[in-house]
Amino acid sequence: MAILVINAGSSSVKFTLFQPDGETVQATGIVERIGFDGTRLKYHGSGRSFDRSVDVTNADAAVGCILSALTHAEHGVIGGIEAIRAVGHRVVHGGERLTHPVVVDAGVKAYLTECARFAPLHNPHHIRGIEACERHMPHAVQVTVFDTAFHATIPPHAFLYGIPLRFYENDHVRRYGFHGISHKYVSEAAARFLGEPAERLRMVTCHLGNGCSMTAVQGGRSVDTSMGFTPLEGLVMGTRCGDIDPAAVLFVMEQHGIGPAGMNDLLNKQSGLLALAGVGSNDLRDVIAAAEGGNAQAAVALEIFCYRIRKYIGAFAAVMGGLDVVVFTAGIGENSPQVRQRVCAGLGEAGGFGLRLDAGRNGAAGSHPRAIHADGSRVRVLVVPTDEELEIARETLQVLAERVGQAGESRRLKR
Repeated sequence: MAILVINAGSSSVKFTLFQPDGETVQATGIVERIGFDGTRLKYHGSGRSFDRSVDVTNADAAVGCILSALTHAEHGVIGGIEAIRAVGHRVVHGGERLTHPVVVDAGVKAYLTECARFAPLHNPHHIRGIEACERHMPHAVQVTVFDTAFHATIPPHAFLYGIPLRFYENDHVRRYGFHGISHKYVSEAAARFLGEPAERLRMVTCHLGNGCSMTAVQGGRSVDTSMGFTPLEGLVMGTRCGDIDPAAVLFVMEQHGIGPAGMNDLLNKQSGLLALAGVGSNDLRDVIAAAEGGNAQAAVALEIFCYRIRKYIGAFAAVMGGLDVVVFTAGIGENSPQVRQRVCAGLGEAGGFGLRLDAGRNGAAGSHPRAIHADGSRVRVLVVPTDEELEIARETLQVLAERVGQAGESRRLKR
């Protein structure tokens, strides 16, 4: 019985179908540009790939389209939708109550709706995806896996803000952290690669893509992270500003007559590398190319980007009382040796860290976990490709196993 992983967004539904082991991919793809002209299904499965126009206007229709492709006589990989045992859903925000993967029921959906006020651009679309899967696959177990869950172990002294406590007690304003599915996956993969128990490692995981976040992982648990109440806090990102003095935001709003919605758009969609580099792109590859071509503004933007990452590594090392491993992942982290070199510069013996990269290892491409530090480096540096879909499939399979175990225990007690 297969496991389907769904990531429902505002204008797309991504999917990956795994074999019953929760490890082997059978098919993957995306329905994109939902609600716009040019809606398409991109599909790869059973050795066949295609990209075609589809008549899809909402999440429900997108799920139906995906299931038709998966069960198609020519390119499908399963004989019928009954072969799908469970659906694992990526959900951005689980609040303070949903800190582990859970089977969806009415109470879970009601709480996800409550959490939509914290993630209005994400949770409502996740809920629509869940409801679409419930309708199309009533036989399947629906499981939610949360981006915030891995960070539920962050202690109060790290998640509370320096504002009146009533805003936390009444409104739940606190650091939540995001990209948790990725940080959990790569931290565990890094420990396996090193052949050491995660419980003995002090690790900083760097998820660097268009959205960027870093996590201090001590003993296999998240103890601090760069993103906060929303994904806006922390590192400079593709279009997000990252850390900024709140008074600067208020000043700009007053000086230029910008309202809350306008400022929210500016900080999330018009800032970051897009604003700093001035090259008309938030793609770091374009920024690097411009910097290497002599564009001074792009060079400063690149240095800001890398400086902020290096700064957080130092801060998180202090939080954990030392540092054993740095892990780079996601699009930039996995594919940009320039960024990795710039970030690690200054973290050597003179900086008190004892981190040394090997230029050849850092420059070599690869699709598997690999070490890029020099022999003798006191801090190990790894590149670990992330796989959030695989992590969701594993956690979904774990929930199923727990249900079977609980059912067996319940039957035993009734005897």
